[in-house]
Amino acid sequence: MNLIKRLFSTLAGHQLIRTSWREMFFSSLGAFATILVLVVLVRYFSFGMVFSLPILASMGASAFLLFVVPHSPMAQPWPVIGGHLLAAVIGVACAQWIANPALATAMAVGLSIFAMHGLNCLHPPSSATAMFAVLGGAEVHSLGWQFCYEVVFINAAIILLLAFVINNLIPGRRYPLYHSHLAERTQIQPSPPAATAKLTETDFQWALGQMDGLVDVSVEDLVDLVKLATKHAQSHK
Repeated sequence: MNLIKRLFSTLAGHQLIRTSWREMFFSSLGAFATILVLVVLVRYFSFGMVFSLPILASMGASAFLLFVVPHSPMAQPWPVIGGHLLAAVIGVACAQWIANPALATAMAVGLSIFAMHGLNCLHPPSSATAMFAVLGGAEVHSLGWQFCYEVVFINAAIILLLAFVINNLIPGRRYPLYHSHLAERTQIQPSPPAATAKLTETDFQWALGQMDGLVDVSVEDLVDLVKLATKHAQSHK
């Protein structure tokens, strides 16, 4: 019984910040419109190719990032394009040079993550693109390197273009990310110690609720960041 309680406590201990119904609606609508247009374009337009262009399932995960957390560093243009292309190149290479499918798939994912770290283009859905390059079957393997610069690039370019258009049509959205601090935050003025209020997790919960869109960070992490930043600032006095 204690083990069950501890497990439940662990699973329920971290909760995402609740967003407004408006934000939920626009995020869902943006993803719906993007995937609909992507599928229609890929299904009914050949783009001058003699083969049928596959629709990458990893684009669904990319749509999630682009419309649910469009301000996330992992949802910016370079991670989207760079991450998918890099993963595709590594995936095709592993598929061609490693005979064992299990080892090839694992290497494709592992090397893709390592390379994305190095080139600063971390985009989680790209790992699925790397896997698809290995496990996509004979049709994908027959494309060879075409899979990278035609299939993956076209899929990623379409979804990124739609993210530019749709996100900026949604009131309060900005895409791609650029910093626009509130006026009172452009310069932080130190307050006298006696006037400094003690912040609680409830304060951070409220502040996150005032932001446009879902902020991909927990209240606990924010509290820890403030504590660490304060400690670092005090050490330099």
